[in-house]
Amino acid sequence: MRTINTDIVVETVRDMCIQANIFLAPDMEERMRKAADEEDGILGKQIMNQLIENMEIAGSDRIPICQDTGMAVFFVNVGQDLHIEGMNLTDAINEGVRQGYTEGFLRKSVVADPLIRENTKDNTPAIIHYDIVPGDKLTITIAPKGFGSENMSRVFMLKPADGEEGVKAAVLQAVKDAGPNACPPMVVGVGLGGDFELAAKLAKKALTRDVNSHSDKEHIARIERELIEMINATGIGPGGLGGKTTALAVNIETYATHIAGMPLAVNMCCHVNRHVTKEI
Repeated sequence: MRTINTDIVVETVRDMCIQANIFLAPDMEERMRKAADEEDGILGKQIMNQLIENMEIAGSDRIPICQDTGMAVFFVNVGQDLHIEGMNLTDAINEGVRQGYTEGFLRKSVVADPLIRENTKDNTPAIIHYDIVPGDKLTITIAPKGFGSENMSRVFMLKPADGEEGVKAAVLQAVKDAGPNACPPMVVGVGLGGDFELAAKLAKKALTRDVNSHSDKEHIARIERELIEMINATGIGPGGLGGKTTALAVNIETYATHIAGMPLAVNMCCHVNRHVTKEI
């Protein structure tokens, strides 16, 4: 049994909040530069180069890549042989968010009540998804999510008879409906299977996967490749102003589901697609 104190969790989360909002993840930076080279439209290439310049300024001047520094979303894997002492783990993560968003001068965008809408002034509480896994490590992934793209996300309760073509049609429709509002070029996270709420969680988690990778399931990887071609053929383009780079990646995560259903969630993310993972 390995023991850690939540003090290190607070410190780690604080630093992750700042890092994720200032520095583009390496896989995203690589994909952005590749897309800029491949974009052959004059306006599309100009916008891609402006986005890359913005990314470089953010890193060199240590300022946020985007003014919307997001709601802090976490995926946390807790090793079953790990003992955590100190404060409650959820409280520790929220304390790290409070320190990170305050000390990093990041925009505080969370309201305590959906209707009263009074700002909490420290970007807490975070949204935290826990999984118990083998081992004695604590693995934390942060994915700060801006709501320009979040608001464009969709859930479809498809029927099994809709099949693969129904899945592709629904994802494509979601992208077309989003248009420029999701700040393209976007990353499209797709959750397929499970039930109503799990599909949405899978779609959000899909956004944290390396954008240069594909599903390890051959038929799903094929659908990812087909969807990226279909999406980029829409011509929405960078900034929604035309071009062949509407999406940088389509990442699909799947789970078992009920014989009577085929839940599908599409979680849009803008071109920064922030994510950082740390292991303690």
